[in-house]
Amino acid sequence: MTTQAQQTSIRTQIVVDAPQDRAFRIFIGRFDAIKPREHNMLQVEIAESVFEPRAGGRVFDRGVDGSECQWGRVLAYDEPERIVFTWDISPHWQIEADLERTSEVEIRFVPETPQRTRVELEHRHLDRHGDGWEGLREGVGGDQGWPLYLSRYAEQVAESPGMGH
Repeated sequence: MTTQAQQTSIRTQIVVDAPQDRAFRIFIGRFDAIKPREHNMLQVEIAESVFEPRAGGRVFDRGVDGSECQWGRVLAYDEPERIVFTWDISPHWQIEADLERTSEVEIRFVPETPQRTRVELEHRHLDRHGDGWEGLREGVGGDQGWPLYLSRYAEQVAESPGMGH
């Protein structure tokens, strides 16, 4: 791994007390509770955040007025091992229409024991966003970025004992 490659991606992880399949299902099924409502590019409050569970699916927010803001596309959906989706948000925190200027988020669900799963998140190719991408890296890697999402995810795992085995 070169220094350059490390600079154009951020990595974070968390270990949860859940089998791999349950850890995966909670991330997808409770995504609405994981994504903070204040992370919003709509003109209105968010009614729900949706992660469509399939390759080719969308990642979007739906406003209380029914409007939608799609900010990701699901590239890979390999239940229960991993998901990969695009980050279609510019360094100016607006929707990026040029799909060549988007980055990728990969989340892997790695069993440590039958009842514990390590969730590894990598947000890569941040330099594809062009000018200002370093600020985007700081944002997604900072306290209000992916570490916050994984912390909220861990809370959902702890609160969701009924999500299967």
